[in-house]
Amino acid sequence: MRRVLAVDGHSMFYAQQKVGWFFDPRHLLELAAEGAELELTSAFWYAGLKDHSDQRPFRDALTSLGYTVRTRPLRELGGSGGSDSAARQSEPRQSEQRQYVRANLDVEIAIDLLTVAPRTEQVWLLSGSRDLDRLVEVLRARGLQIVVISTEGMVARELRNAADRFIDLASLRPRLEKGEAQQQPVFSRS
Repeated sequence: MRRVLAVDGHSMFYAQQKVGWFFDPRHLLELAAEGAELELTSAFWYAGLKDHSDQRPFRDALTSLGYTVRTRPLRELGGSGGSDSAARQSEPRQSEQRQYVRANLDVEIAIDLLTVAPRTEQVWLLSGSRDLDRLVEVLRARGLQIVVISTEGMVARELRNAADRFIDLASLRPRLEKGEAQQQPVFSRS
């Protein structure tokens, strides 16, 4: 069986916060590649970035492990609700009020999974995004088995229902949890 792994980094960051532990991307790759007659053909990680250098050590670590890392800039909203540059210039403290919202990587996830679909039998999708339910339906119609991995309360009912199987991330803790000594450098945020 040929398997593909796709990790929605934004969704998984919040899912991991909810369960109270972080998984080691290395352990996830090992688990995804486990099994007789199984080949992990691709592993994708999708992340939103505040700027080009955001999460650089983490992204480099993911790449060295074998993940294909796809990024997009986070959308930035000003505290007063506008993103007009003239308004920012007239309010010098506007930069302190910036709020970052999700970088929507659903299109990238869809393109990658549809691209690899002809040479894949199973997809492990680590996401909770409702926006991916139609993608999952299309992939299933093409004969792929879809396993959604997320956390109770953080996965859209539509996505969960569209998948062949749902695995609660909490149940994988013994296999995936990141050791404390390794956690800080890889997941540190500057």
